[in-house]
Amino acid sequence: MQFSELPLHKSILKAVAEERFHRPTQVQEKAIPLVLAKKNVIVSAQTGTGKTAAFALPIIQLLLDKEEKEAQKAKKKIKSLIITPTRELAIQILENFVSYSKYTDLKTTAVFGGVSLEPQKEILGEGVDVLVATPGRLIDLQLQGNIDLSAIEIFVLDEADLMLDMGFIADVKKIEALCPKQKQTLLFSATIPEKIDELAKRILKSPVKVEINPEETTAKNIGQLLYYLPKKNKTDLCLHLLRNTINGKIIIFRRTKFGVDKLEESLLKNGYKVTSIHGDKTQAIRNKAIEDFKDKKANILIATDVAARGIDITNVDAIINFDIPNIPETYIHRIGRTGRAGKSGIAFSFCSPDENAYIKLIEKLIEKPIKVIAEHPYPIAPPKHRKKQPNTVSKHNKGRKSEASKKNKKRWY
Repeated sequence: MQFSELPLHKSILKAVAEERFHRPTQVQEKAIPLVLAKKNVIVSAQTGTGKTAAFALPIIQLLLDKEEKEAQKAKKKIKSLIITPTRELAIQILENFVSYSKYTDLKTTAVFGGVSLEPQKEILGEGVDVLVATPGRLIDLQLQGNIDLSAIEIFVLDEADLMLDMGFIADVKKIEALCPKQKQTLLFSATIPEKIDELAKRILKSPVKVEINPEETTAKNIGQLLYYLPKKNKTDLCLHLLRNTINGKIIIFRRTKFGVDKLEESLLKNGYKVTSIHGDKTQAIRNKAIEDFKDKKANILIATDVAARGIDITNVDAIINFDIPNIPETYIHRIGRTGRAGKSGIAFSFCSPDENAYIKLIEKLIEKPIKVIAEHPYPIAPPKHRKKQPNTVSKHNKGRKSEASKKNKKRWY
């Protein structure tokens, strides 16, 4: 299917073509017609499958239809609200809306914490059609009387499972209750845990479900390689691969903030152009890191999962799972950073003995074994051949001597 086959306005199709998107992804092909038909929709699909465009394009289309009917010059009211858990995601969604609606009169803005309130209040005061927001900042602005949600027609929850992980579900319920009862609701989530299912039942009336299975989208264009090695040699193997095997734009995932900082220090000492993101860094520093990586001022980005979740960085050539994630779905999110939009990519995973169980869970989820590379400088040494001890353990109950033992024993009586 081509984008031109979808019932979208010429101005939207022109903007999409300029972004060099010709064919909708699986999630876009399934979700866009449902959103255009004004259905409530639950979409379960991993990061990197094109979820943002799956709701942005039909929302722009629906708002254009409404604008044409109304054709009035009154001050714009917020008609669509997108709630997203992180500032990076809010910025990314805003960029998508701005680029897809550039040939329309629709106005979009984003509000999020970590920056001054005043500029955000000014833009809201001028009136917007689409608002992208993180929960905390939205509630702050609403309490101060700067946001009116009474005209909302389309309400979107993006990355709902991450919202749950970050403790935002109570805020989400509060925000949803501030919107009109009669509205279209779209929920996007990589996974649907029980609490998200409960939330969906509460806020979505007879929704249509769209599920994109992880195994359908992970392995097609992404080479997956697995290295077993001692934990202490992970940095050495990383440097070895960077020198000899891996080129281009690389994202390295670590489990902890401390791990991110430590690896960044090692790679900088070895002359690599590196930047990093994690939760303890200020918003300005995180934004700069992402910009440097996008602009190729740095070709390696080291990140924790929460900091990197949902950030749309295109043309990533390789992923390194420096630490194996303990949640198998996280592995899919990570490797989905490469091999986007039909391009090929490669994912390298470093597994130390304490992480073997995580690999089993991942392979069960993706329904195939990951190719093991045994030829590398830091293999795990097989256990040394031990001389087999004769079996001296009695087959009888503990504390009882064997019959042979009794016969050979010299008795004192």
